[in-house]
Amino acid sequence: MEPWMVTVLVMIGAYLLGAVPFGILLTRMTGAGDLRTIGSGNIGATNVLRTGRKGLAAATLLLDAAKGAVAVLAAGAIDPVLMPVAGAAAFFGHCYPVWLRFRGGKGVATLLGIALALHWPTGLIFAGVWIVAMAATRYSSVGGIAAAIATPVSTAFFQRFDLVPLFLALALIVLWKHRGNLERLMDGTEPRIGRGAKGEGAQAQPD
Repeated sequence: MEPWMVTVLVMIGAYLLGAVPFGILLTRMTGAGDLRTIGSGNIGATNVLRTGRKGLAAATLLLDAAKGAVAVLAAGAIDPVLMPVAGAAAFFGHCYPVWLRFRGGKGVATLLGIALALHWPTGLIFAGVWIVAMAATRYSSVGGIAAAIATPVSTAFFQRFDLVPLFLALALIVLWKHRGNLERLMDGTEPRIGRGAKGEGAQAQPD
């Protein structure tokens, strides 16, 4: 098979894996309702948490991270050169899934999985920044945004300049997906963690 065909197939496979809406699937299977009609309508772990099912929210977070990591590692088994491509495709699939009319999650959990699979020190820094920023500000959106921004900075620090453009692009998408949260942070209406269980502004955590 021609190399370009392999690349295309890897990209399609990674996109489809990333586009699996675990939050919706888990809430439906457990009778928690249609996630798109709950809270903000987002498909990520935060909105699952609004159903009152902490276990489901944790499972969604782990599965959304895992699909990013699996896409990267599976591509690496074919050709390590394809790992960043697969990560980008999986991330895009999560944020813009074709079967949800391209209305997906905000990408933070999936980015964590991608970072861990591509360069585990960056993944650990991502997780640390996310936790510290949330704990310090009590804004979960700040945690996700800060963690995303930390990825290109971290890869540059470790001199993995080959990964900097990828993580910079993915961080910019995370910022774009959080534009509503940024607006609420600026006008002082973004709820802190633990306040507001429902509604678009409530707890915009990694998804």
